[in-house]
Amino acid sequence: MRTPQDVERGLTAPERLGLNTRVEIRKAATQLLEEMPEGSGRLVIDLSYTREIDSAGLGALMLIQRKASERRQVVVLKRPNDELRFLLVLTKLDDLFEVEAD
Repeated sequence: MRTPQDVERGLTAPERLGLNTRVEIRKAATQLLEEMPEGSGRLVIDLSYTREIDSAGLGALMLIQRKASERRQVVVLKRPNDELRFLLVLTKLDDLFEVEAD
């Protein structure tokens, strides 16, 4: 039997996460977060197809994380490439997210 803590929603990030796609992914993520009960749930952002990310893309991920934090929910970054993982460590954002390699 599933509990409210088991609620999970998924989102696939675009190939280029940046200036042109930041609003779209932020809106989609916010909608998914709001569909889950406040205080529970995980939003899994699949980054396996994302090849490029710029500062606007990182900013979008931070805003998604802030919204989730306000709602006491978790954001999981699934399959980020090595470049994105390095960027997260470099910008000290790696502690804000759960990261799943596979």
